Amino acid sequence: MQFAPLVTAFINQFGVRRVLDYGAGKGRLAQNIRPDHEISMTFYDPAVPAWSTLPGPHEMVACIDVLEHIEPDLLDNVLDHLAVLTERLGFFTVHTGPAVKTLSDGRNAHLIQMPPSWWLPKILDRFELVTFQRTGAGFWVLVANRGAQIS
Repeated sequence: MQFAPLVTAFINQFGVRRVLDYGAGKGRLAQNIRPDHEISMTFYDPAVPAWSTLPGPHEMVACIDVLEHIEPDLLDNVLDHLAVLTERLGFFTVHTGPAVKTLSDGRNAHLIQMPPSWWLPKILDRFELVTFQRTGAGFWVLVANRGAQIS
């Protein structure tokens, strides 16, 4: 899991104790992070029956390689949901180009293929920006809940 070391670093830096993996898939994030203190990890993924129960707010929400897969007309709902669930910090990654896979209806699995300049206003309407970083395939952001103490 490419982003696990970064998530681990933020967990350690900010003393995060409760993490929600939003769109957890196979749960690889939890298998690959190595925090220096005990944390509790919650998984949410509506496509995985065992993890489909709506979670409550968590100190940190990780949403890795999920947002580009959302139906465009549902993106605002998902971003609003992330804002409700994020007590302190959110770590979100977005792949901005096409996926290798296609859906059964023939569409590319990355339903939203837009540059960071399109994504950032949508994210920053709901969060304060802590850090932004481009990657070879897109970008990641560390954001904070407005009014939350992050230090």
